Amino acid sequence: MSVPAVHRIEFPVDWEPGHVAVYLVDGPETVLFDAGTPGDDAREKLRAGLGAVGFTPADIDHLVITHPHVDHIGQVQTLLDAGSPRLYVPASVEQRFARDEADLAAVVETNARAAGVDDEESAVEMSVRSLTRNRRLLPPDSVSHWIEPSETVSIGGFDYTAVHAGGHQADHLCYATAFDETRVLFSGDMAIEPFRSVGLHVGLDNGVAETIPAFYEGLDRLSTLDVDRVYPGHGPVHDEFAASIAQSRRSLDNLGEWVTEMLDSGIETGAAVAAERARTDRENDSFLPESYGMLLWLERQGVATSTMADGVRRFRPAP
Repeated sequence: MSVPAVHRIEFPVDWEPGHVAVYLVDGPETVLFDAGTPGDDAREKLRAGLGAVGFTPADIDHLVITHPHVDHIGQVQTLLDAGSPRLYVPASVEQRFARDEADLAAVVETNARAAGVDDEESAVEMSVRSLTRNRRLLPPDSVSHWIEPSETVSIGGFDYTAVHAGGHQADHLCYATAFDETRVLFSGDMAIEPFRSVGLHVGLDNGVAETIPAFYEGLDRLSTLDVDRVYPGHGPVHDEFAASIAQSRRSLDNLGEWVTEMLDSGIETGAAVAAERARTDRENDSFLPESYGMLLWLERQGVATSTMADGVRRFRPAP
């Protein structure tokens, strides 16, 4: 079988590095990995990007989703409306999208308060809004194949093996295959150069305590792969797979050390850690699940200890 061409289409986003990418595999049947951002401008970007290499949205035979973040599922409906692609989605998304909104709101409110957030209502509204938006953008009834972790699926003439890599997002799957002798990985928001994706995992829902261990476990799984070329959702296509995994691990290790130093300086809550990080980097909202998750991880490792008072969990260095 001949080696397929892989075409990259970028959509602008408001956070580093300023774009999200999808990939068209032009093989015996067309396969598109991820679906970009929502909105009319993004729809035109998709059409223009496909048109530049001789395709239209109606020509996509298979659509594969790495994870259900808004910048990766925004044009799913455009593609479904234009043609009849088979839609492949991580299996655990089905249960996540069936989440009861009232229960989600109650859990997020409790966890936001525990993390030291002053305005729990905003955290609740954002979580519920994200759930309703994402299951509208990625309608579960349209899914052709729910992909299980470690499953190998034949898609468009090639076999792809799904590698579960949580931490950034709990359902996240990377897809490994080989084009002739070149081993490739469509990595979504993992194995990015030259930075690590933020640990959002489940946000402040049930499972926030697994944010950091899930990230490490995902990196462990990925590190067992032999990969020649990486097609990531952000940053450049690259051939430095092992280095990117090692860099992500160092980044998590360094974050743990930094948060430990914050505890030594008297910072006590997840919200305070996130605010301190936001002073030199991106938005507080993005950092909160990872920051609170890191504190819970440090407690699990015996580095920190915590007490609850008025629903707020306050951390300090372990004696």
